[in-house]
Amino acid sequence: MVSKSDLVKLGPYLYEIPTSYRADMRVPARFYASHELLEKALQDRSLEQLVNTATLPGVVKWALAMPDIHQGYGFPIGGVVATKLPNGIISPGGVGYDINCGVRLLASELTEEEVRPHLETLASTLYHYVPSGVGVKGFVKLTDKDLDRVMVEGARWALDKGYARPEDLRHTEEGGAMPGADPSKVSKKARERGREQIGTLGAGNHFCEVDVVDEVFDEEVAQAFGLWPGQVVVQIHCGSRGFGHQICTDYVQLFQKAIHKYGIVLPDRELVCAPFDTPEGQSYFAAMVAAANFAWTNRQLLTHQVREAFAEALGSKVENTDLRVVYDVAHNIAKRETHDINGKKVEVLVHRKGATRSFPPGHHAVPEDYRPYGQPVLVPGSMGTASWVLVGTPSAMEETFGSSCHGAGRMMSRRAATKKVHGRELIQELGQHGIVVRAGSMRGVAEEAPFAYKDVDVVVEVVQGAGIARKVARLRPIAVVKG
Repeated sequence: MVSKSDLVKLGPYLYEIPTSYRADMRVPARFYASHELLEKALQDRSLEQLVNTATLPGVVKWALAMPDIHQGYGFPIGGVVATKLPNGIISPGGVGYDINCGVRLLASELTEEEVRPHLETLASTLYHYVPSGVGVKGFVKLTDKDLDRVMVEGARWALDKGYARPEDLRHTEEGGAMPGADPSKVSKKARERGREQIGTLGAGNHFCEVDVVDEVFDEEVAQAFGLWPGQVVVQIHCGSRGFGHQICTDYVQLFQKAIHKYGIVLPDRELVCAPFDTPEGQSYFAAMVAAANFAWTNRQLLTHQVREAFAEALGSKVENTDLRVVYDVAHNIAKRETHDINGKKVEVLVHRKGATRSFPPGHHAVPEDYRPYGQPVLVPGSMGTASWVLVGTPSAMEETFGSSCHGAGRMMSRRAATKKVHGRELIQELGQHGIVVRAGSMRGVAEEAPFAYKDVDVVVEVVQGAGIARKVARLRPIAVVKG
């Protein structure tokens, strides 16, 4: 286990585990933390996992972890690792089981004062319109041909079917569809799991949340994003559901053989990987892209449903129920990008597992209307706590391959959380703070109790202090829908 004595402090919020720590490290391992968050990181295997990622073939510059770091499968959650193309590795554990789990922020033209009298009705209507929970089915039935189109076209399929607007796609990372998907690389079992789950929220830490813009920290950027104090907004947090989970499962099994085929030695079998330019590496990438496009389509269909719920619950009570997409970000994905490595432009594969892209002003991948300001970075908190809208910075491109944190970061197991509080008790407590909860499982509510997570405000303070994203606005929850 990594201890404090193994760490070199490089700045107020930046620590390094040097290559001298272990003989198999190819690059240093760096992570961002305050003193408080460092103590939490030392309590599980996340820093050991970070060191393990620094041993992977093709890894460049340094292996990284964000301040919301916690233990995951192989890679720590909050991990960012770039490998040099074409023959650096690609690893399913560096993406995660929920491929393209991400967050979408919708903005209304309503104030809390307009919505508050109807909040109970709105929450119940959202719960009805947003299918949530384990095994739930969506409102859209996909044929095999439709599913193939979703894998390749992503949110463009939803636009063609009338579930999206052109401006929704313009404010979605990658326009809602990455190139490179190949449906033939997706198993029959994954297809079966995904077909009926499109347009569903799922369970666990996924949610649909109604928030209020509580405070604005950068008026110019907030205005560009269309955010203002007192405004009602909605967050949707979910991913590729069982479809992505099965793809990850399939390729973890395949890669168990590939590491022997290519002579790859690993400190942890959960790090299974293959060189990117091999048949196995290319197949996983093509299937991962298919799952990422499925996830963007999923969040787009949920956006359609949330718009329907707002219209039904509030249509006769307020003047305008419309919701526009502020932005949609992925935080479990691997992407081909070009970054500066030792003064040279190098094409790399950036694994972001529980980490959000944080691109700066002027970057071509940022939507045109946001380009003068930088990319929106969405950081949801835990149920009942604040969430944040940040913006990307030039420092992030230099220090973190254009990456930032993705949330608060879990610090207590789900089982431990259920032993500390009952779901019904937690719902009553949140209600006393003006937060309405609709959920299908009391156990599911208890598992996501706020005390099971790190303080998102502290995490964001580290991110801003380190310069890898800047505060734009803080959001306060008023209604939460969970599986």
